[in-house]
Amino acid sequence: MPTYEYECRKCKHRFEKFQSIMDKPVKTCPKCKARKVVRLIGGGAGIIFKGSGFYQTDYRSDSYQKDAKQDAPKTEKSESKTENPKTEKKAAKSDAPKKDK
Repeated sequence: MPTYEYECRKCKHRFEKFQSIMDKPVKTCPKCKARKVVRLIGGGAGIIFKGSGFYQTDYRSDSYQKDAKQDAPKTEKSESKTENPKTEKKAAKSDAPKKDK
């Protein structure tokens, strides 16, 4: 059930009401008893996810997790064999003979 915010147009009293979507809007101010209450348009509440269990990988199937574990060592080995291209270029430049001025 949502919480609605109301304001009395007569006394400017603002209040919140926790009520069902099916309930009729409040019309009487609880402070001055005037029938000048209007429901305000709210921005809504933001959703905050806290704790574990909110990651895509937490909901993966057992077969997916098993396949991912099998693929992980292959990836690490292939990365260690290939060298960084920038490192190779620097090594090639340092091996070149220097010119005298």
